[in-house]
Amino acid sequence: MAEKKEKLFDQFPPITTEQWREKVDADLKGVPFEKKLVWRTNEGFNVNPMYRLEDIADLKTTDTLPGEYPYVRGTRNDNDWLTRQEIIADNVQQANAKAIEVLSKGVTSLYFKLSKDQINADALNTILAGIDLAKVEINLGCCPGHAKDLCAILVDIINKAGAQKSFRGSIDYNPLRKALRHGGEILADAVADAKAMIEMAKDIDGLRVVSVDSVMLSNAGCYIYQELGYALAWGAEWMSQLTDAGVDAVEAGCAIKFNMGISSNYFMELAKFRAARMLWAQIVKQYNPACDCACKMMVHAETSRFNQTIFDAHVNLLRSQTEAMSAALAGVDSITVVPFDTPYKTPDAFSERIARNQQFLLKEESHLDKVVDPAGGSYYVETLTVSIAQQAWKLFLDVQGNGGFFAAVANGCVQNAVNESAGKRHADMARRKEILLGTNQYPNFNEKAAEKIEKTGCSCGCGHANGDATKALNSARQASDFEDLRLATEHASRRPKVFMLTIGNLAMRLARAQFSSNFFGCAGYEIIDNIGFDTVADGVKAAFEKQADVIVLCSSDDEYAQYAPEAFELIGGKAIFVVAGAPACTEELQAKGITEFIHVRSNVLETLRKFNAELLK
Repeated sequence: MAEKKEKLFDQFPPITTEQWREKVDADLKGVPFEKKLVWRTNEGFNVNPMYRLEDIADLKTTDTLPGEYPYVRGTRNDNDWLTRQEIIADNVQQANAKAIEVLSKGVTSLYFKLSKDQINADALNTILAGIDLAKVEINLGCCPGHAKDLCAILVDIINKAGAQKSFRGSIDYNPLRKALRHGGEILADAVADAKAMIEMAKDIDGLRVVSVDSVMLSNAGCYIYQELGYALAWGAEWMSQLTDAGVDAVEAGCAIKFNMGISSNYFMELAKFRAARMLWAQIVKQYNPACDCACKMMVHAETSRFNQTIFDAHVNLLRSQTEAMSAALAGVDSITVVPFDTPYKTPDAFSERIARNQQFLLKEESHLDKVVDPAGGSYYVETLTVSIAQQAWKLFLDVQGNGGFFAAVANGCVQNAVNESAGKRHADMARRKEILLGTNQYPNFNEKAAEKIEKTGCSCGCGHANGDATKALNSARQASDFEDLRLATEHASRRPKVFMLTIGNLAMRLARAQFSSNFFGCAGYEIIDNIGFDTVADGVKAAFEKQADVIVLCSSDDEYAQYAPEAFELIGGKAIFVVAGAPACTEELQAKGITEFIHVRSNVLETLRKFNAELLK
């Protein structure tokens, strides 16, 4: 029997972009397309609601294969990224035991955070005992001033193990860390120390000893194009400084490792990593390396800390899962999933296990490691890749034109720009233009968090007594302002009660009661909702019986003109009276003495701060 092949798409006539646009315009019924459906991103460019083949027809980024210069589609011919876990080596024996344990559970990359007291051969040998240096990626972090000593010890251990050609790993040498975090000085011997470490490690192919830690900028709240632009400028600074110091371009390029963050902007982050490889390859190419291997960007990706929350902390798992997926689909070399409880405690065995399993889900169940550059050819992702590259390149050129990245950090330009972006994101959070589920929208009204908080502030141990706060990155997470509100409520002698006086139009009173409950729930107040009252007097009486501190009138705009003055008079100042909405009769109500209104345009944070000041006296 002959095989029958049917081309299904031949049954449908081709549709042009103009025809699609005509259909969309008809459905919009006069509303401007650009205003309703075009998204103006924080990255400085517009995103359309649909993309077609013609949108990528002229893009050169679609013409290469994975593993080919300029590596937009990946630096490898596979997508088997490494699963990394961080271990704080407070005790070297315990750190080694933990490393052996997690390696047996699927981890393929380790990061040991060392103190200055542990920069000696005995300590490092103890930490690495029983670990196969030919199979496990080893990454070490310490105070930048001790990195050169650490490098010498590690190189000696690798040589004695005979793993010079098989070793993979890095030393997280970032002499700008103190300057970025605390406004301190950049290490005076930064380039000389980096050159010395490159010389030490020249016979170990897989050891990278110079870091570009743009994850610091991501965790401080920068926008995606900023992280990429600054990361490229940071890497280019290393290339320029090292080659000027006499380091070969291939050795310099192969010594640099990028540690980048991942925010929750799913497709934009995916595009960021693709654009990063492409742009970095072209930057290194300008130094005329003898081998294109120097142009391959090695990227470790870490899920965001900026958007992690203390309240409803398990939502952090959803955030980090999509973030890890962005990085995995983008073809990064290794990933750290930050445990969900990191904002308020040292991660425990349970949260670390879940963090590991999040990556294993992407590999073992979703098989994302089986396909190289799965987003390649996507009209949307390819367009995003070029768009984010263009914006990052503008920033890169600006930094280069003003003295380079080190100078921009020394004078605080980088920190100020990132803090400005973070400030806007905090402001957007306050107005719910950015949402963190469980924090500024749909909070768990009855959750308490004060007792579970075990740590606060910076725990980096690098010191900041000599820093300049005006040149320091703001480390406040996006949720911190709302968390301060709720914690203040928890610590108050009495938890304020907010009573929903629902009356009139059924649909409107229910919708506004839900809105108001979520609004005041963000401050941790006790919410008393109701099905509805027949009269205002019944509602006010019930509110007094519940000893309500705030009474919120929930009804329709048309009915507020009648109900609001009546309720306000019956309450008589015995509780704070609030109208849910912004009715046309607002001015008339204000003339009668009603001053409190909450609605979708309210600044939630500032409004709740005002209520806290009144209610938590």
